[in-house]
Amino acid sequence: MSKDLAGAVRDVLSVDIETFRADAEADAEVVKKELRDGTFDNHQSIVGFEYEFYAVDDGRWSGDEDLACSLMRVPRRMLELIGFEKELGLHNAEMSTSPQPFNPHGLRAQESEVLARLSAALDCTRSEGMRLVSDAMWTIPPAGETAGEYLGGSVDDDGIDIATNMSDAVRYHAMANGPDAPETFTIEAPNVSYDAPTVMPESLITSIQPHYQMSHAADLPTHFNYAVRVAGPLLALGVNSPFFPPDLYDDGVDAETVLAEAWDEHRVRVFESVLNTATEVDKVAFPRDLETIEEAVDRVVDDETFVPMPVTRNGERFDDTFATLRMKHGTYWRWVRPVFGGSSRSSANARIEFRPIPAQPTVRDSIAFQAAFAGLMESLPQRQHPVADMDWEVARENFYAAMRDGLDSGQRWIANDGHETTNPVEVYEDLLAHATDGLTSAGCSDAEAERYIAPLQARVDAARTPASWKREEVESRLTDGDDLATAITGMQQAYIRKQSETLLDGSFADWV
Repeated sequence: MSKDLAGAVRDVLSVDIETFRADAEADAEVVKKELRDGTFDNHQSIVGFEYEFYAVDDGRWSGDEDLACSLMRVPRRMLELIGFEKELGLHNAEMSTSPQPFNPHGLRAQESEVLARLSAALDCTRSEGMRLVSDAMWTIPPAGETAGEYLGGSVDDDGIDIATNMSDAVRYHAMANGPDAPETFTIEAPNVSYDAPTVMPESLITSIQPHYQMSHAADLPTHFNYAVRVAGPLLALGVNSPFFPPDLYDDGVDAETVLAEAWDEHRVRVFESVLNTATEVDKVAFPRDLETIEEAVDRVVDDETFVPMPVTRNGERFDDTFATLRMKHGTYWRWVRPVFGGSSRSSANARIEFRPIPAQPTVRDSIAFQAAFAGLMESLPQRQHPVADMDWEVARENFYAAMRDGLDSGQRWIANDGHETTNPVEVYEDLLAHATDGLTSAGCSDAEAERYIAPLQARVDAARTPASWKREEVESRLTDGDDLATAITGMQQAYIRKQSETLLDGSFADWV
């Protein structure tokens, strides 16, 4: 496999970057023409969802309490059996739902599909002594390995670095082997400085990604700018990764310092620091506002070309007409990003991919974020909500403040009556009311809309997030005399045990 993969990497590195860029520019003109012709318009809004997991030892076969919840590699055949897709690390598995109309039936279909497929996957992996976990960052490495060893493992195949625990995704392997690739890829976070020869450290993190497709593509900039402004407040509700695997912390740092200086969502920092290591400009970044739909296309074209992958155009799909642009979009990393796709002209779509939210403790919490985001995308433009006038710099600071401090981050918001507030009660009263309004506008009953939003409202009422739950668990264990590594491991095992009881049928609000 290494030989074949190294050869594929060499093929990628032989692609002429100038030709790749020129092809992307030509594809952009195709997309712009189709946008003008209305090809990307639809008669209704549509929602979709990506859901990432990692696998751990469930203790069924090992019988060793110390091995419980340690990271596991998912056999490729297993991924095929459960109908999930490979992600960056061998421990990862990703589910993508079928797009559905944004109405009560479509939302129910999204939730039912997640539950049906995940339930079947859990049954299948259980026979292998494995469990899929919904979480923002793993902290217990595979049995017999440190996190540093797992993330840094690689082999040199005649000058090509191949990460030993990375999926055979040529694009990611190519990142470490280009002529301008750095010697190492770096995690930089409070009390963590870690270097690896490949982008494998990015596989520490997992997320959920709601998609929202507006009916009229020309409206994308309006929806996009609202999505930029809700990114901070929604992230503040969803934070879930205050701790790293213990062996990644700097030597000599004490447990109290780690606890005091930990950010609530290190996932954001991992993604940015690792992938921005290799580029002259920040490719993983908080996006600026859009003025026109054409600008959204141009941004993908103008983005720094990282890996000019070879492109095959067989003409069988509609999006083959802009295949290079679509390929380039694969390394267009923004926390909110526009997407243009569709296998046929009738399925052509312009949508927003919302990437700030980490994987959540339960399915119901995950669907709550999908529903809330879709509801906000429906309501805020319809109501011409004044938060659209909030300075972009404030929206950006909201996002990074949420990364650091979660619900304690002092999110700034312009309420429906036009006054600015940092009172979290006022912020979320307005935000969640508009999410609910968007759901009822899409046809949900009041009771159904409130059910979708209830897990998020519960977090506001209790002033409690998954990150704060993890902090409490670690702090309690430190108080009882555990060292940092034991405290983080104990917290992670408790998280996974709680999740095993509530993943399919409960919510984070049930975690007491």
